[in-house]
Amino acid sequence: MADAYETIYTNYRLQLPDQELLGTLVVQDGRIVDVQPGHSQVPGAVDGDGDYLLPGLVELHTDNFERCLSPRPGVRWPMAAAATYHDRDLASAGVTTVCDAISIGDVTPSPGSLRIDMFGPMIDALTERQQQGQFTVDHRLHLRCELGYEQVYDFVSSYAEHPLLSLMSLMDHTPGQRQFAKIEKYKEYYMGKHAVSAAQMDDFIQARLIAQREHADRNRQSLVDMAQQQQVALASHDDATEDHVQQAVDEGAVIAEFPTTLAAAKEAHTHGLQVLMGAPNLVLGGSHSGNVSAMDLVGHGLVDVISSDYVPQSLIQALFLIAETQQMPVHKAMALFTSNPAKAIGLECDRGSLAVGKRADVVSVHSDGTVPRITAVFSQGQRVA
Repeated sequence: MADAYETIYTNYRLQLPDQELLGTLVVQDGRIVDVQPGHSQVPGAVDGDGDYLLPGLVELHTDNFERCLSPRPGVRWPMAAAATYHDRDLASAGVTTVCDAISIGDVTPSPGSLRIDMFGPMIDALTERQQQGQFTVDHRLHLRCELGYEQVYDFVSSYAEHPLLSLMSLMDHTPGQRQFAKIEKYKEYYMGKHAVSAAQMDDFIQARLIAQREHADRNRQSLVDMAQQQQVALASHDDATEDHVQQAVDEGAVIAEFPTTLAAAKEAHTHGLQVLMGAPNLVLGGSHSGNVSAMDLVGHGLVDVISSDYVPQSLIQALFLIAETQQMPVHKAMALFTSNPAKAIGLECDRGSLAVGKRADVVSVHSDGTVPRITAVFSQGQRVA
């Protein structure tokens, strides 16, 4: 009989870094200790019946905690429950490592804003549960910094030495540029999501333009300096032009989140930035903001990382959609969801692939040609979903 601390997964389609192998994976004390071809006859081995076995997904940008905390406008769920729901959402989606995207500074500075009044309690809740071992997923912090918000640097700097801080991104949601180059799309988005009325819209836009002029440049430089001093991975956000990308390169960014044009994605790739796009864009067949299609960028070989953004369950579906649409082996498409994001935040030596010595973060998936279905998720060898 297998050792109590050993689990054998056999008869799986193992998705290895360079190939698919119908074989056996052996896990001991939370680590992968062997990968071999063939079907194990050891009693108690878990028989995958030919299903896929992938490394746990590594998520760099998800706003899902916000959705759990505020499932409807004006609703605030209890913080402990929201954090728990968020963790379970990720585990059930196959995510075993996450950089929780916590936005600091809001474009709609109204009372009760999650991104002004609640980011501190959100970070505290994540930190406490991660450090006390109450989560099923390995949680880290991704601080999203809204540059036009006057106090964003003051707030972010208080977390400069936070033990979970792994990523910072610089955001500028000012109308007329980047994600919202088309003003009509900006109006549509903020009138829908943030309940800004049509009568308020012109004043709202003008206030955002003034805030950017007064605060964005100073905040940007201060945050870049902080990221460099603390050696925290830095991401640009919604780059639309080659100049945007060049600025990110000069600032030491390693990730380009959601470039909005083909030209920006090409420039980012040329400079070695990891281009991150959203799985919802892939599943829906395009950007809800009217920007470049993620699948078009994948087709040009310009995407390095896929994030769930606001739909955790979209990740596995997007992975298999890329494989099918691009006629790409699953093990190759998988890198966008596993090894590449792990590398972007310096964790590639520990996770992101099915390799001896790495964490036993694994996901089994059944695919019958419709929507792929996750059948089990393991974090460090322990089943979590």
